[in-house]
Amino acid sequence: MHSGNQYTEEYTSKESDKNNIAAWRQYLKDGFSAIKADFLKKPNNTHLFRQHCKLIDRLLITIWSKANIDESCCLIAVGGYGRGELYPYSDIDLLILLPDTVPDTEQSNSINNKLETLIGLLWDIGLNVGHSVRSLNECVDEAKKDITVQTNLLESRLLTGETNFYQSFLNRVNGTLEKPTDIANFFSAKLKEQNNRHYKFNDTAYNLEPNIKESPGGLRDIHMILWVTQCLNMGGSRLTTSSNTWALLTKQNIITPLEARQIQQHQRNLQLLRIRLHFLSNRREDRLLFDFQNELADSLGYVNTPRKRASEQMMQSYYRSVKFVSLINEVLLKSFQQMISTTPPVIISINEHFESCDQLLEAKTAGLLQQQPSSIFEAFLLLQKHPELKGMGATLLRNLQRVKRLVNRDFRQSQHNKKLFIEVLSQPNGVNHALRAMNRYGILGSYIPAFGKIIGQMQHDLFHVYTVDEHILNVLANLRRFAKPELKHEFPLCSQLFAEFDAPHLLYLAALFHDIAKGRGGDHSELGTIDAIRFCKLHRLPKADGELVAWLVAAHLKMSSTAQKSDLSDPAVIETFSHFVLNERRLIALYLLTVADIRGTSPLVWNAWKAKLLESLFNATKHALTNQLLYVQQAITTRKSEAAERLKKFGLSAQSYEHLWEKFGSSYFIRHESDEIAWHSRLLTPHLNTNQPIVRARLSPSGDGIQVMIYSKDQNDLFARICNFFDRMGYNIVEAKIYTTEHDYALDSFIVLDQSGKSVSYSGLLKFIEVELTQKLDKNCLLEPPLQGRISRQVKHMPILAQATITQEADNNNHKLEIIANDRPGLLATLAHQFLVHEIELHNAKINTLGNRAEDTFLISAKKGQKLDALRILALKEALISEI
Repeated sequence: MHSGNQYTEEYTSKESDKNNIAAWRQYLKDGFSAIKADFLKKPNNTHLFRQHCKLIDRLLITIWSKANIDESCCLIAVGGYGRGELYPYSDIDLLILLPDTVPDTEQSNSINNKLETLIGLLWDIGLNVGHSVRSLNECVDEAKKDITVQTNLLESRLLTGETNFYQSFLNRVNGTLEKPTDIANFFSAKLKEQNNRHYKFNDTAYNLEPNIKESPGGLRDIHMILWVTQCLNMGGSRLTTSSNTWALLTKQNIITPLEARQIQQHQRNLQLLRIRLHFLSNRREDRLLFDFQNELADSLGYVNTPRKRASEQMMQSYYRSVKFVSLINEVLLKSFQQMISTTPPVIISINEHFESCDQLLEAKTAGLLQQQPSSIFEAFLLLQKHPELKGMGATLLRNLQRVKRLVNRDFRQSQHNKKLFIEVLSQPNGVNHALRAMNRYGILGSYIPAFGKIIGQMQHDLFHVYTVDEHILNVLANLRRFAKPELKHEFPLCSQLFAEFDAPHLLYLAALFHDIAKGRGGDHSELGTIDAIRFCKLHRLPKADGELVAWLVAAHLKMSSTAQKSDLSDPAVIETFSHFVLNERRLIALYLLTVADIRGTSPLVWNAWKAKLLESLFNATKHALTNQLLYVQQAITTRKSEAAERLKKFGLSAQSYEHLWEKFGSSYFIRHESDEIAWHSRLLTPHLNTNQPIVRARLSPSGDGIQVMIYSKDQNDLFARICNFFDRMGYNIVEAKIYTTEHDYALDSFIVLDQSGKSVSYSGLLKFIEVELTQKLDKNCLLEPPLQGRISRQVKHMPILAQATITQEADNNNHKLEIIANDRPGLLATLAHQFLVHEIELHNAKINTLGNRAEDTFLISAKKGQKLDALRILALKEALISEI
């Protein structure tokens, strides 16, 4: 039992703790608010870091003293906090350093109990603490085992505790990097760590929602330089700030004063973005999410212009900063590698100007690039011709940065330089690597000024998840994949066509220019074509080659648009497209560029369904180009013949399905491929005049998704019921063929994919669709309202103005309805409901989703195939816009 006095003391102590917690929490809140107000009034990164660290230092020292921890222990700030770079909502990394030996068990238990109470108290106050409790020997052991721990301990500040003990800690930690082998191992481990981190972000910083801290070119890449510099200078003064680092590197002639100013400017830009992002999100948020981009741009003073949104301008500034950081990171790490190396370099002469130094390209004389600017292109050409080279050496890279201004008008006018650039494009290997390096080192944008304008430029949609320059280089990389025999299994047809194509460099030029005019206003295909024509003339390409490049740039969207928006089973569509491409060489070039382009927009856009569409369009057009005069009639005859052969294998004679084909009508064979005709005929021959809906499902012949056939007496709400069913299943309809037979039966065919774009199908699922959808088509079953799905977070911040365009078809009563809108669950069912309300007859549907953008095309008419009048068209458009 407690005595009365003892109880009173404990109660008073608890009350005191509560009061202290409330007071400290208020101190933290008031201090943080003052720092935030001060920053927003007059933004200064360094001042914020200093004030924030001071605020936390004072609080921790006060609490530590109150906790009455043993005097032999130290409280040490480590990591970013130890570096003095504490962002508004960053974790506060602490090391509690214990002596290696504690005199007795009772004292040890006392220290542990007090430390547990201390950490709990810090969390109660509202501090996001990341802590470790280690003895001196444990610190050294962990540092030797774990590179992250070792790095963390390099950046430390004593907050409170025994100074001599802390100095011993510094000496022991620094001692882990005394030997040349220790430094080499540290460097190697950090380089591997950086490479792995970059790999997590697909080795690109040019995503729409990049991570300011961790993405390539982000703040972590700057920290990497600080850590290695500190590691190399253990014998000298400790480096606690980045400004010390840049000053030291300048003093040692590793970077120039200009480069030091540039890196500090870009570092401040990234720090400023991260500070403001923390304040806007009220949490530790390092991703530049769409949710914050507009408000962030506004807070930084950006304003919308006719050509660029404020957020796009801000993001372009960000991308240019990370581009420079990536460059300086590469240059300095290569320099450090030379300094760390304990073996003499292996130097091999390549030609009169260049040599290999440890498999890195270097100039034989320091002034080569300055004296002979054309050697800039020669260097990239040598990297292609000598695959044993791993890149440019540090000295050559530094010199390249100092002379890149020489890639000017005179450089561009030089016939020798023009010839070298075309030679770079014409090499059998290394084209992608060469152009990426040219872009990374600032050469490509100087040589092609139009390309320089789109470096770091966002494309404000979720279909293109990369900046324009990164997308262009991705397209070029995809074309290069077609050239590699070891990758021919990915796209067999593309690989075969590419191997047979006589001038791959023309495809690379088309890739470079296809989106080069993005963001200028106007049609980027038309403006890019003008740029391409000018470039080809200046480089004296043969007239036919220049015309092909210009045509590809002008037409680069045509094939994907035709494949994804038109009915490819309609011979008239194929015939029109064949008239557009004119010849097989153009067709092959456009097909290769189109596949590479779609795959270069986003990792999630490409699927087997789109691959099949494009391949079908390519093959049908190739056939049409050789049989143009007879193509339509020939296609129908061929389809009937092929379908009959398939049915024969199932034991069906022509007499058994003749009556069925007669009821289907002649236009049925224009709308359906031979495989579909055989499938329908085999299943429906016994059910020509059935009173019950028939639903059958199979794996799609395209290899992706499920194909579903519905045969039923025609009813007004059929399409709406089908859309509702698949919406609630979580499946996307990507194609719908709506056909009405001569005897008024609906014969509809759908291709569906699950929401992720990939379909995992099995017999149970196919049976489920057949049984459940049949029930939903029963007229006695109540028609459900369209599903009102939630719009995604990203779509909310990238709104698309809804558009509905209705145009009359030239040779019939049908109208083409084109819808552009934000994609969302239930969109197609909503459209189907409006068709029902306005008594619209649907003949065909192509559903195309590009990131957050739905581009759907419908072939419609009034009931019984009648033409829509102007009033009904206007009413339908208004209703659709209102709904979507």
